[in-house]
Amino acid sequence: MGKKTWKTSDYIRYITEAAVTAALYAALTILIPGSSGQVQVRVAEALTVLPFFTPAAIPGLFAGCIIANIVTTSAGIYDVVFGSIATLTAALLTSKMPSKYLAPLPPVVINAVVVAAVLNATINAPLLVTMGFVALGEMIACYGLGYPLILFLEKKAGKIFGR
Repeated sequence: MGKKTWKTSDYIRYITEAAVTAALYAALTILIPGSSGQVQVRVAEALTVLPFFTPAAIPGLFAGCIIANIVTTSAGIYDVVFGSIATLTAALLTSKMPSKYLAPLPPVVINAVVVAAVLNATINAPLLVTMGFVALGEMIACYGLGYPLILFLEKKAGKIFGR
């Protein structure tokens, strides 16, 4: 099998999917309270399952997280940089997950570690307790909201993502 040749319309679709993902992630984070701090449920994290369906969600989530973190952070530039890199890393890993059951797991684990470390370093939040709170919030967002999104997209992905 050879490499797929992309047409202009493929690039336009990819950029559009990434942009819509970024806009949704940023808007949900900015508009819904409870998206930052030691105890948080960032509803937008439900979108972190999208790389399981489309690679365009990877840069979209990264860009959306940067925007959201600039606007909402309680941990300054460290959250903007490291929190966004955590989202990018989780999105890359999500795209490689072998099953829908595991797809929400990377953001839970990575954010529990990275966000807790950032909060520990910037606002002196206790590391292990914060890891637990962040993991719990991520479980609610990624499995409680993201997993039903996976089930919905399994039925509609062809229509939504044009595949």
